[in-house]
Amino acid sequence: MSSRKRISRAYQSAPRISYNDDSKFIVFSDCHRGDNSFADDFANNRNIYYHALKHYYNEGFTYCELGDGDELWENTEFKSILEAHKNVFELMQLFFKEDRLYRLLGNHDMVYKNENYVKKHLYTYFNKITGKDDPLFPGITFSEGLVLQHQETDQEIFMLHGHQADWMNYHGWKFNRFMVRALWRQLQVFGISDPTSPAKNYRELIKVERRCKQWIIENNNLVTITGHTHRPRFPEPHEIPLFNDGSCVHPRSITGLEIENCEISLIKWAIATTEDGTLKVVRKLLEGPQKLCDYIPVT
Repeated sequence: MSSRKRISRAYQSAPRISYNDDSKFIVFSDCHRGDNSFADDFANNRNIYYHALKHYYNEGFTYCELGDGDELWENTEFKSILEAHKNVFELMQLFFKEDRLYRLLGNHDMVYKNENYVKKHLYTYFNKITGKDDPLFPGITFSEGLVLQHQETDQEIFMLHGHQADWMNYHGWKFNRFMVRALWRQLQVFGISDPTSPAKNYRELIKVERRCKQWIIENNNLVTITGHTHRPRFPEPHEIPLFNDGSCVHPRSITGLEIENCEISLIKWAIATTEDGTLKVVRKLLEGPQKLCDYIPVT
């Protein structure tokens, strides 16, 4: 199956979410939450991520996580990830309970495609204090895509992880997972990167972006948001509308996309030092805000 067909299938099977001018969304991906070991890239930014996500919860945003939220290539069990970042999952629970959480499949958490796995590991968790199973995300579902459709204009925003444009990380994810567990995880200590990852291989990154752009052109310049490559993208209105939220494992920062007042913005959260030496988490606007209606589909 070609990348075009894989992306089209993700679009056609995606849940449709209605939104309006008052709707607010925050889009993150590629958190790669791990077990807080030496290989857990998320651990360096977890305080930044937690602060940012708490801000969006308090401000009434809906959280869209576009895949690779949990690092299930390096880690064999979700339980170890939950225990390492319990406060993050408790915050995500608040979004979930208010129907403000949408999670998509990525290549590193492709096991969530198995409904039985999700039911076993994510519906409940074992509470060591009470000795009982408590609710975590009961009934949660994962999809390959998500479509936001404006109530009045019908303009669509298509979200997906982006590994659909990457044959080896889509169909060959089990082999890649084996190689990460057997080889690349250990070599990471010495600074040797996994060459199969578009985030660490520029040639693969360009291929993925080119295939996504081609699909967008063939589908009436549909506004599309991806992750996967870890490279933020924010096109101008006259360019092909392929956005990328970046990742939450940049050195000392996380990036994401905000949608508010029918405008889209690329933002970064990082730790800054004040003049008196105090450290604080700050939000920085990188691109935008740009009106979504400016990205007019080809007619």
